[in-house]
Amino acid sequence: MKVCVVGANGQIGKQVVKLLKESGEHTPLAMVRKQEQVAYFDNLGVETVFASIADSVSEIRKAISGCDAVVFTAGSGGHTGPDQTLLIDLDGAVKTIEAAEQSGVKRFVMISALGANQREKWNEAIRPYYVAKHYSDRILEQSELTYTIVRPGGLLNEEGTGKIAVGENLTRNTIPRADVAKVIVASLTEERTFNQAFDLVSGDEPIVDALKKI
Repeated sequence: MKVCVVGANGQIGKQVVKLLKESGEHTPLAMVRKQEQVAYFDNLGVETVFASIADSVSEIRKAISGCDAVVFTAGSGGHTGPDQTLLIDLDGAVKTIEAAEQSGVKRFVMISALGANQREKWNEAIRPYYVAKHYSDRILEQSELTYTIVRPGGLLNEEGTGKIAVGENLTRNTIPRADVAKVIVASLTEERTFNQAFDLVSGDEPIVDALKKI
């Protein structure tokens, strides 16, 4: 499966690309915005394509054309204002969904946030971020794509444990980015995750086993 990783230069994106490359099952395509980002992927032997989610739907469609799946890990980050959050985390995501539909991509994995589907769980300090995630997720669910929406808890830069908890209404907790990346890659072909959205935190169950129970 050829998989375009949108947000490939991000912390989760880089790990997803590396796992895809090592899988022997998938061929990653890293979508990047800047020339200086290419060297990292060249060193991995991974193909890159220049595009930005700030571009038009047409430009994004050209970038992902020929891919079987899209993994959307892009985000505005914690240091931008609500305007960039809505332009990137909402409109950028929706444009990528539209581009995937138009280009014939069938599979779409979206990285969201724990509790994004429940307004009463939103963190008021970053409410625009939750608004963006909530509505981009809903638009993906209403699309023609075979989707998976992964809603991780607080992200950690720690070594992954390979053990998780998934489901609805999970208690807010944390998870290493390494484990989120592994869940993304496993979800691409795990049919139990098809057209499903779920919360994700660290837990006691191996990733493969947990995903099979969704």
